[in-house]
Amino acid sequence: MANLDDIASGFGRTSDRGIDDGRSRDRQVSVAIAIGTVAILALLPFVLHSFFVFQVTMVMIYAIAIIGLNLLTGFNGQLSLGHAAFYAIGAYTAAIMMDSFGVSYVWTLPAAAVICFVFGFLFGLPALRLDGIYLALATFALSVATPQILKISLFEKWTGGVQGLVITKPDPPLGLPLTQDQWLYVFTLAVTSVMYVVAKNLVRTRTGRAMMAIRDNPLAARSMGINNPIYKAVTFGVSGLYTGVAGALGAIVVQFVAPDSFTIYLSVALLVGLVVGGVGWLPGAFFGAAFILFVPNVAEHLSKGLSGAAYGLMLIVLMLVMPGGFAGAMRLASSVLKKPPV
Repeated sequence: MANLDDIASGFGRTSDRGIDDGRSRDRQVSVAIAIGTVAILALLPFVLHSFFVFQVTMVMIYAIAIIGLNLLTGFNGQLSLGHAAFYAIGAYTAAIMMDSFGVSYVWTLPAAAVICFVFGFLFGLPALRLDGIYLALATFALSVATPQILKISLFEKWTGGVQGLVITKPDPPLGLPLTQDQWLYVFTLAVTSVMYVVAKNLVRTRTGRAMMAIRDNPLAARSMGINNPIYKAVTFGVSGLYTGVAGALGAIVVQFVAPDSFTIYLSVALLVGLVVGGVGWLPGAFFGAAFILFVPNVAEHLSKGLSGAAYGLMLIVLMLVMPGGFAGAMRLASSVLKKPPV
């Protein structure tokens, strides 16, 4: 006759098996949704107007930058208002390499990634002494200074000064029967997919758990043996890497870079996209990117003279309706759907 311990252990194994099965099903559903989404996105450039293809391409580019900001702010707790600077560095890296050295646009992306990682890491080291609003102020200063530095006559030979640089739009490789806009869309979709998967896997690793531990309680993280300064600086570098790749892609797609394209307003827009999408939720980057690209246009259509007021009002209403952004709305919808019937 089985004793109580055997029965209890049997129930425990059954419960664990049920939890594992549930997680496996959720993982399979997530993978299926991701594959279906990518498949639908891959078909869009062949059925949509070229201008809308360009807009969706820009949504993916901004999403990469917001993912980078999310890794820094959402997963590591460092607030930044200076990511326009990383976006500008990536954009000018691509523009200078293509315009002055004739380098293929494909190779400008890893170059922008490396340069922006190093720059972000080096900036993150002295910023370790700052936290919260003080770090935000330091990054704000970086974002304000960057456009002015790009206008200095000493660098004008490379940056084009106030006039900026014009880039030639690349043709599809291997004679593919695609327009330039369609090819750049497909190319951007491939890069975005890779960057998203890497970020998703990063936050699940030991490094990602260390980043979140520092965000939640730096003192407890340090007591567990986590090297807070190194992790925070590396996270700053990785965040800069993502934003730099986005900037390089943006320069290639837009075909133009100029200092006034990378002002503090871009940094604020990326932060708005992060909050709207949901802090600490990677898929929210796409919702936030769509918001910062399309909603200002909607506001301008509503009232050209008061477009800023209309945009601000829509943002206020959205935050009142969805305080946690799209991430909070999705969590609420998921809990309602999974709630058992009464």
